[in-house]
Formats: sequence, C-alpha cells, structure tokens
Amino acid sequence: MTTASVTMATDQLTPQEREYAITLLTQTEAGVFASIKGFTDAQLQYKPATDKWSVEDCVKHIAAAEKELWQMADAVLKLPANPDQRAGIKFTDAQLVAAVEDRSHKSKTFAALEPANSPYKTVAEALKAFKENRKKLIAFVKNTQRDLRNHVVVLPLGTYDSYQFILLIAAHSNRHTQQLEEVKNSTDFPKN
Repeated sequence: MTTASVTMATDQLTPQEREYAITLLTQTEAGVFASIKGFTDAQLQYKPATDKWSVEDCVKHIAAAEKELWQMADAVLKLPANPDQRAGIKFTDAQLVAAVEDRSHKSKTFAALEPANSPYKTVAEALKAFKENRKKLIAFVKNTQRDLRNHVVVLPLGTYDSYQFILLIAAHSNRHTQQLEEVKNSTDFPKN
C-alpha cells in the first residue's frame, strides 16, 4: 500500500469525514449491544477453548480499549501538530478500517487491554463505560475544530493521523463484535 492514496491533510474535518466517522462509531456501538442482547451468564462466560476469549472477555476488552485508545489519541492532540509524521501513514481511511476489521489476521493485544486486566468486573459495568466513552467520542467528532489530520499517532503497529485513529477505535469494536459472533457460532455455545 502506498501513501499516495492517503487523504490529504487539511485544517479541519470535511463534512463527509465527520459524517463517516460518526456513522461508523454509531453503527459499531449498536453492533456491540445487538450482539449480546438477552445473553445469559452461561452464554457470556462460555469459552470455545481454554485459550479463547468468552463473550464477556470480548466486551471487557472492547470497553477497556475504547477508553485507552482514545486517551492515546487525545494525548497526541494536546501536543503541537506534527504534519511531517504523515509520511509514515501507509493506509487510506478505508484501508485502515478494513485492515482492523479483518479477523483473518490475528494480533496480540497490549497487556493492559487483556480481559484479565480489565478495570470492569462485570459485563454491565463494561457496557456502561463503553457507552459513556463512545458518547463522548461521538460528541468530540461532531464538535471538534481540531486539526485531526496533522496530529499523527506513531505506534509500533503503525502510524495514523488522529482522525484515522478514531476510525481505528470504531473498527476495533467491530473486530471484536465479529469475535463475539464467532463464539456464539461455536458448536457447544449454550442455548437459551
């Protein structure tokens, strides 16, 4: 993938960028809640294998990641813009979303985001935090006048502008909603 197709930097989000991010954030939030509606405790806690995550583990991870990933992006926004770092961006917005949502490529999460290290003790607590943090993120996207394209986040797993990092957060929750669906489709998944 080349950087030639990466969206050009501007001072503010275009109406289309703003709408796309809000739609993606809203849809992926709804997807999390729809995927687990009406689940019993046995269904939430079922693991298809000892080394696999349960639905509960996925939800706790989604909630923890929502908060932690936004804190990373927000920290970059508090620094001066660093447009020279855009040269490290390898994905267009659409390519980034597709790559994050692609479950055929597995990746290990940060230790802090492992379900065992989650600050949330229950699914209800995790969902409440996820909903609150997503609401704040959507409000931020709706109202920000910040130069998200020239505040670049550089991580070991890639370089993204702050707008793309918001898309990454949304796509990440969808990635794990797909994982929830995989657990639900397991042969021995408890029935109601």
